[in-house]
Amino acid sequence: MRPDQSHLSLPFFDDVHRQLGEDVAAWASATAPQIDERDDRAACKAWVQALGNAGFLRWCVPSAYGGALAALDSRALVVLRETLAFHSPLADFAFAMQGLGSGAITLAGTDAQKQGYLGAVAQGRKIAAFALSEPGAGSDAGSLATTAVKTADGWVLNGEKTWISNGGIADFYCVFAKTEPDAGTRGISAFVVDASAAGLDDRRHIPVMAPHPLATVMLRDCVVPETALLGPLNGGFKLAMQTLDIFRASVAGAALGFARRALVEATQHAQQRRMFGHTLADFQLTQAKLGQMAADVDAGALLTYRAAWLRDDAVRRGSNARITAEPAMAKMTATENAQRVIDAALQMHGGLGVMVGSKVESLYRDIRSLRIYEGATEVQQLIIGKHVLSTLSAAGQ
Repeated sequence: MRPDQSHLSLPFFDDVHRQLGEDVAAWASATAPQIDERDDRAACKAWVQALGNAGFLRWCVPSAYGGALAALDSRALVVLRETLAFHSPLADFAFAMQGLGSGAITLAGTDAQKQGYLGAVAQGRKIAAFALSEPGAGSDAGSLATTAVKTADGWVLNGEKTWISNGGIADFYCVFAKTEPDAGTRGISAFVVDASAAGLDDRRHIPVMAPHPLATVMLRDCVVPETALLGPLNGGFKLAMQTLDIFRASVAGAALGFARRALVEATQHAQQRRMFGHTLADFQLTQAKLGQMAADVDAGALLTYRAAWLRDDAVRRGSNARITAEPAMAKMTATENAQRVIDAALQMHGGLGVMVGSKVESLYRDIRSLRIYEGATEVQQLIIGKHVLSTLSAAGQ
């Protein structure tokens, strides 16, 4: 099964994105049936290796360190995640975390840090993780309790990170900790911490409704060298937000992949399921439902492609301005719309839709977390609302 990729003809995309879309669609449709996903950790490792061998992880890092393009390209990330998510949520997860987990190194790492990690990420030899969330600090990053204390030998980290994607299978973590505990978001710094570091324990796996490698990471007198500091001292919060800004539109891309697959499943089922001497697709109620689902997909898609294009255009022009409201709109709309589309697809399947192992049943579980991670829908609403207020105030309205 291959997704419809006619949207790649839109002016948001260049020829490099269109070719990428064709390549990853052909590869994913052939590879997905070969990956055993019953064990989420083993499957994620297998997907990282397969994506690395196929060259798709090269889009997660800049070309100077083994990547595909000179700089991270948001449109390429969206195309890859949307297509991978259509075939396998775990494939999407594996790809996304290689980018997000190493993104802070790409943005602010020293040359030695980039040389030490990015090439291995691009080849699938090292698995990356982004360790920001804590039991008492999710959306409120300023409430981080993990500390990093400077010593003569480097830094000593203490704290607890949770909901860490790739936790337990990662080779390194980009950890955010307080270096000035009383300074709020202005006292946060970032560190690259190898999973093998003494004092790091990532064995506490977190089971969730749609199985993915998640864990709580404990840091107990975890000693890292001075060279582990990532970016400027006390610049960690800004770095975390910059990293999330790049990848937020790609979360919307993943939601689009889920939604497009649900629409295909619903359409095929409606054309095959017979009721009262007709197919389900013959009924106007079904046609109206499919029409609404298609419109919901396209509404999320256009916002997603706009957000990715705006970010890439800013990079092309050398602008340092943060693009925040548009990715927030894309993430909010694409994930919320995908939830509705998948719910409608499940409803159309009737009892088959809730049968464990059916595609729409797994999509129903998979989509739920996208409305929470990398900024819940409510957080996106706040970001957008503040942008509207500031924009209108600046315009004197």
